[in-house]
Formats: sequence, C-alpha cells, structure tokens
Amino acid sequence: MFLSGAYFTHAQIAIKPSAGFNLTDFSKNPETGKFKSKVGYQVGGSVAFGKKVYIEPGLFYVRKSTQFADKSTNPETINYNISGILVPVAIGASLIGNQSSIFGLRGFAGASAFILTRIEDLDKDDFQKANWGAFAGLGVDIAFLFVEAKYEWSLTNLQKDVTQVDVGKSRSIFVSAGVKIPLVK
Repeated sequence: MFLSGAYFTHAQIAIKPSAGFNLTDFSKNPETGKFKSKVGYQVGGSVAFGKKVYIEPGLFYVRKSTQFADKSTNPETINYNISGILVPVAIGASLIGNQSSIFGLRGFAGASAFILTRIEDLDKDDFQKANWGAFAGLGVDIAFLFVEAKYEWSLTNLQKDVTQVDVGKSRSIFVSAGVKIPLVK
C-alpha cells in the first residue's frame, strides 16, 4: 500500500478531454428480427496517473443507438436510443514510449458502469438503472493528441424482465480522440 502510494505521488498526471463515436449491438438475435448497430457518440474526459503503467478513471456522457428490425408478418422497427453516464476505470501500459513521449502506443483494459439517464420510445422503468461492463483497447499518442479504440461488453442485462423482452447484453465499440494536458511531470 505504501509503495503504491509513493508511486502515484511521483507519477505523471494528465487530464484527457475527448469526444468520439460508438457502435452498439446486443448479444441476442431473435428469430423474428435482427439488431443493427447505429452510430452514437460520447463526450467527456479522464485523468491518467502514471508513466509507463497507469490508472485512468473517467466520466463521459454517452448516447448509444441500436435498431431492431422485426421480420415477422407485422414488421416493426424499434430504436434503442439510450443515453447515460459512463464511468470507466482503466489500467494500462505503454507498449511504445510513455505518457511524456512524442509518440506512444498503449494497451489498456478495465471495468465500467453505465448509469442510464434516458431512453427514447421505450419505458425507462423496464431497464436497469446501471449496467456493468468490461473493456479492452489500444491508444495512440502523438505529441499532446491521442486516439483510442476499445471494445466493451456488458456483464449485466440492460432490461429488467428478460421474460418479456430479452435483448441480451450490449456490445460496443468506442473510438475517441482528444488532447493530453499534463499537470505533473
């Protein structure tokens, strides 16, 4: 405990505001239709603590969008436009360079909580207030700019009652770009 505290008091700290897009799908494909990813977005930021190995908590406003096309005799299209707050915590390592290098390549993984704030065209009460997930990804740093891509899969179902409608667990691809603002070197 003392050693980890000493490590982070001498670590580099960087604020990382970013924005990007996401594609979300669901794990269930019912016999009567198909889920299709639509483009969503995220905006927010994170704070990275460390140089070669780092921990990075974040806070983002996210809108995820998926469409269900019913192929039964009475075709119907349902849009899952879901908004909320995403709270990821990543642990990463620089594969090439470090947080203060001109060029760097990073790998990271972690866990996240998605707190549902709004869902369009569906009853919000039918959905969980929080959805837990895990993710893994890569990041590229060029000077003070960065681009990250990650794949996230939920560990819990989005809806409360799976006997009514079972869309399964969400799967998302996130691509973000932003700037690194170093506070402590």
